[in-house]
Formats: sequence, C-alpha cells, structure tokens
Amino acid sequence: MRQFLNIRRSKRVRRKLKSVNVDRYRLSIHRSSKNISAQIIDDKNSKTLVSASSVKEKIKEGKKIDLSVHIAGILAKKAVEKKITKVFFDRGRYKYHGRVKSFADALRKNGLKF
Repeated sequence: MRQFLNIRRSKRVRRKLKSVNVDRYRLSIHRSSKNISAQIIDDKNSKTLVSASSVKEKIKEGKKIDLSVHIAGILAKKAVEKKITKVFFDRGRYKYHGRVKSFADALRKNGLKF
C-alpha cells in the first residue's frame, strides 16, 4: 500500500511540473537511506543530459546532508559546463525537507535557477 501511495505522489508532482514547464529541463532526484543521485533530463528527446551520484563518486564519509551538498556542487558544475542554467526541480515522492532541501539550496548557490 505504501509503495502505491509513493507512486501516486510522484506522478502527481510530475504532472503538475510538466503542465507549467516552458522549455526547461527536468532535474530529477532520487535518495536512498545512504546515497543520493540526481540527473537533468530532456523530456522531449527522452535523454539524460547530466547526472551525478554519491555511488558513482564513492563518497561515504561525513553526514548525509554534507554528502548531498557535495553531489549538488558536482551536478551544478557539470550543468554549467553544458550551459544549462534553467531547470525545474522534480522532487518525486520526497518531501522538500532535509537532504532534498539542502540539495536544492546548494544547486541554487552554484548557479542553477528553478
């Protein structure tokens, strides 16, 4: 039952975001109990443009919030190199709180606008 509710929540969030999307890319985030990953997706062409993950970077030390801030810095640097500055933030089924919020704040500090 819980998984069904999570899927409904993520679809509801994504539907609202796509209705207000005006030529922007989607920044989708996924977090687990230990790791966090994010990717910038072009929905028109169904391609991932930029991605960053704590699993790929093999960073395990420190607090989880510090980990998400570090991954956000890496993602923002890659996005600015590809001249991507405007995205819309797809938080999926996660509340805008804790690691997700610190991730979004770090992206804003590093040059992405949403």
